[in-house]
Parts: sequence; C-alpha cells; structure tokens
Amino acid sequence: MSKQALLLLNMGGANSVDEVELFLRNMFSDKNILTMNRYTRALVREIIIFNRIDEVKKNFLENLEGKSPLPDLTNRLIKKLKLKLDMPIAPAMRYVPPFATDALKKFQAEGIEELILFPMYPQYSTTTTLSSIEDIEERCKELDYNPKIRVIDPYYDNYDYIKMIVDKIIEALGERDSKEYDLLLSAHGLPMSIIRSGDPYQNQVEANASAIKIYLHERGIEFHAIKLVYQSKVGNSAWLEPNLVDVLRNPYHRKVLIYPLAFTIDNSETVYELDIEHREIANKIKYEDYIVAKCFNDSDAFVEFITKEVLL
Repeated sequence: MSKQALLLLNMGGANSVDEVELFLRNMFSDKNILTMNRYTRALVREIIIFNRIDEVKKNFLENLEGKSPLPDLTNRLIKKLKLKLDMPIAPAMRYVPPFATDALKKFQAEGIEELILFPMYPQYSTTTTLSSIEDIEERCKELDYNPKIRVIDPYYDNYDYIKMIVDKIIEALGERDSKEYDLLLSAHGLPMSIIRSGDPYQNQVEANASAIKIYLHERGIEFHAIKLVYQSKVGNSAWLEPNLVDVLRNPYHRKVLIYPLAFTIDNSETVYELDIEHREIANKIKYEDYIVAKCFNDSDAFVEFITKEVLL
C-alpha cells in the first residue's frame, strides 16, 4: 500500500493584521477569482486593495482580536484527526500561510506517494476547490514531486454532512421553538459571470439547501420559513441572489437563525460579517432574535466525517 498524506484545503485566514493585505493581494491575483486578463486583473486588484484594506484591518483589530479564527480552529481539527488517521496531516491554505509548499517538501522527503486532498468547501466551485487543487498541482510541479493525487468529492448532498448541519441548527436553537424562526441558509455569493461560465456552485448550493429541507421535514422540525440567501457581495456587478443584507433589511419575520452553508470552519465571514456586522442591521431594524449557528470546526462529528471520507 502506498504511503499517504492528507491535506485540508482552504482559502486561509489572516494570522495577524499584517497578513490582511497579503490575503487580499493573493486572492485578487487568483485567475479563478478575477477571470479577466492578467493586466486588467492587476489593475482591479490594486483598486480593491486600496478601497478595502483600511476597513478590513480595522475590523480585524476591533472585532477579531487581530486575527482570523480559522487557523487555530484548523489546527485543533488536525490534532483530533491525527488520533484517528495513521498518516501525516497538514493544512494547505490558498492565500496566507501555511501554504502547501512546506508540507509538500516534508511529504516528498518522507516518501509520501499519494496525497489525499480534502476540500473544506462542501460545494465545488472554480473559485475555491479548483483554485486550491491547481495550487497543489503547481507547487508539486515546482518541487518536481509527482505523487498520486486523490481529491475527496464535493459532499454537499452527503447524508452525514446534512445531518451534521441540522445538528448544528438544533444546537443553535437551544430551547427555542423552531416554528417561531426563519431559517436563513447563507452561502457565500459569486458573480453571475462565473456561474454563467459553467461553475456548478449555484446548483450544488441549491441541492444542499433542498436536502436540508427534506431532512428537517423527516425529523419533524418545522421553521416559520426556510430561505436560501447569499452573502459577501463585492462591487456593483450582478451576483447570486437573494442577497442576505437585502433579506435582513426587508423583514417579513423578525426572528431568524442563520446557518453558514458554504463554510465548515468559522472565519472572519462567519464571526464578523454574520455575527457582528449583520447583527447590527438586525438590531437597528428591531429584530426580536438573531442567531448565527456555528460551523463544524473541530467537532467530533466532523472529525468522524473526514476520517470516513478519507478511508473510503
């Protein structure tokens, strides 16, 4: 049997305020994120950084204790996975350290013959999964390292994954009556130009939401309403809709529970954007209750899920 190693693929989160610009610069240098030619992409990247850098740094300092929660949570998850899987395990972040190169050098030296790539994105997109896979392939090529690569399939409709989501929703509800709440399944948005180019993300997100609705019905859990929404829109171009901000600002119901559908690890977009920034909107409009469910993070259920997928 070939020697295997596991890489957890994610976009990454700034480990300090000093890394915020690095994150933005690398993300908006990604041809899968900004799909125009490289000269236009470089110009747009600099405009975005100029317009956003001060605000993002301020938010990190004031609301996130100067760093994203994602790196620490990922390390805690890996520590638990090492108790279950007899193989080297490392994070591979796309835009800030730890990048994949150090882990790949170590795996190469140890004679690892097969890399198992576990995307921390449940739904496939060219902007996330494909970008991360291409990053691994390019770094392997630079190192003249040619392991077999196995990518774990998107798991947006996996029964165990759907059950984990519903368990997190129930955990967030606590003793509250679900019938009094709107459940907002919030996925990260994408520009419609990327969707129209054939990216399967929207279809997989919609299938994910549909599976959650069916599972909730099977368990006899009823909400006032269940809505799929999209968050994190940037710029003036057309993005996937409905936009979460628009939904919050035009409430038909003033008790909501938000589940972050596109993430498995809490990050600045769940901890700050959903739980702080959007909560301010809800408070101004006098929502009666506003709840944000936690991601799986290093939960035992998620550890078991990853272990099962890796060992298949």
